Amino acid sequence: MRQNPSFTLADVAEMRRVINANPWATIASDGPEGMVASHYAVLLDEERDDLTVVGHVGRPDDLIHGMGERELLVVFQGPHGYISPGWYGDVPAVPTWNYTAVHLAGVPEILTAEENLTVLDRLVDRFERRMPDPRRMWERPNDAAFVERLAAGTVGFRLTPTRVVAKRKLSQNKPAETIETVIAELEGDGPYAQPALAHEMRRAQDARTGAAR
Repeated sequence: MRQNPSFTLADVAEMRRVINANPWATIASDGPEGMVASHYAVLLDEERDDLTVVGHVGRPDDLIHGMGERELLVVFQGPHGYISPGWYGDVPAVPTWNYTAVHLAGVPEILTAEENLTVLDRLVDRFERRMPDPRRMWERPNDAAFVERLAAGTVGFRLTPTRVVAKRKLSQNKPAETIETVIAELEGDGPYAQPALAHEMRRAQDARTGAAR
């Protein structure tokens, strides 16, 4: 990802927030047959306060990615959306796309079978706990044999990144009044409304104006 100083995201707490809120990640690597990519839910390692993440891939994705042997790139993408030049007023402008993304790269550690089960259990709980009647991994009608058989078809990993690139492109290079217009358009009912992106822009704008006071 090309970096631009105006849009650099360097705050670890903010990167953790983006990862936690957007766990559906793209996992990419460069293997003997070229670039490959997979898509899995990846979580922050709850025992760490850095950018270490844990997850799993299904077999044979572990072989495709050379899991544990070569570098992985794990990409998290926050809310994003189209920004019309018409929202900038009567000034020269072209369309753009606002977004937040975090890229973590490194060689992952392969989890033991027990560690993998723990991560899978946490993954299920992360999403099921919002359901009115959660179906936990170890609860009936599942039994231990069923869970362990399915887990055997996965390979868990822990990635402590050795390279991090994060970018938050949210119109920071525009005047405050233009940012407010863009936020209003994203909050509206037009064809490119994107409330989640508007919320990200509002957070960033409030942080900037708060810091300026």
